[in-house]
Amino acid sequence: MAGRRAVVLAVLLIGAGLARGEDAKPVAGLLLVVNKGDHTLGVVDPASGKSLATVVQSGVTAHEVAVSPDGRYAYLPIYGDSGVGRPGSDGRTLDVVNVGLRRRVAVIDLALPTRPHAAAFGADGRLYVTTELTQSITVIDPRTNTVVDRIPTGQPESHMLVLSRDGRRAWTSNVGPGTVSAIDIKERRVIAIVPVSKTAQRIALSVDEKWLFTADQGEPRLAVIDTSTSRLARWIALPGKGYGAAPTPDGRWLLVALSGAGQVAVVDLQAMTVARTLDVPKAPQEVLVRPDGKAAYVSCDASGKVAEIDLASWKVARLLDAGAMVDGLAWAAAGR
Repeated sequence: MAGRRAVVLAVLLIGAGLARGEDAKPVAGLLLVVNKGDHTLGVVDPASGKSLATVVQSGVTAHEVAVSPDGRYAYLPIYGDSGVGRPGSDGRTLDVVNVGLRRRVAVIDLALPTRPHAAAFGADGRLYVTTELTQSITVIDPRTNTVVDRIPTGQPESHMLVLSRDGRRAWTSNVGPGTVSAIDIKERRVIAIVPVSKTAQRIALSVDEKWLFTADQGEPRLAVIDTSTSRLARWIALPGKGYGAAPTPDGRWLLVALSGAGQVAVVDLQAMTVARTLDVPKAPQEVLVRPDGKAAYVSCDASGKVAEIDLASWKVARLLDAGAMVDGLAWAAAGR
């Protein structure tokens, strides 16, 4: 009888552990967080939600971060001490951080002041970085940490960019002009300049690469651009002015940070309408959807928090501590 009770107790304890997620599979990757106010890169364990390290930047200051496809290195463009289009210092370098060692291992000099801002890896393994002051995308070979090309955007203040999966196309959002540049990377030429609004900001690409999204900074609406025609196809009304956005891996939803409203809007990409909104801490900036599609992370500038959203329940699961003026986010995949 005593033996039977022991077995029952063991089963109950195991069940309790399952309910608490104690045997849950660890998340295969790390969350990287750019803290503009602290001039640091935070390395966060997404399973525990705890900070593993902060790496001090070499200059003032990075806004965004990109990670190499193997997850080993993070690249932080050092933009300067101002906002886009405003007077201030003009950055000219990128920090290279070894994610595993949690330390800066190189600084890439772009040779002239350019205000480098957003970065992304292309299908060719090269790193593409918006460089606003030269109206260009600067291309870096990560094997040598040297500049190998500069591709014109045709517009000032080319702030953010996205790349097609095949590496043949790039699109930049150009803040001051309120336009989007469509660029042929191989031919190094601008295909089209798409007028959007008086002022634009960030940019996102749908999973099927049919649509580009950028938020009007004057009105609460999201521009939808047809990538096949390079024309503005429609507007999606938002409950507040949009900022950063990211699609879910299944292509069904687009999460849009509503910076002034302290919310995230969830856009149904089949209906092209807002399906729901979620409250998050003040001044949400960037949205990162985890590669497994189970969670999204939203940097909340004014609170020093990153909101983790459960994409099954559509609820804020928890708030992760970050640094001052948290902004850019990236995912460093493990075991690649």
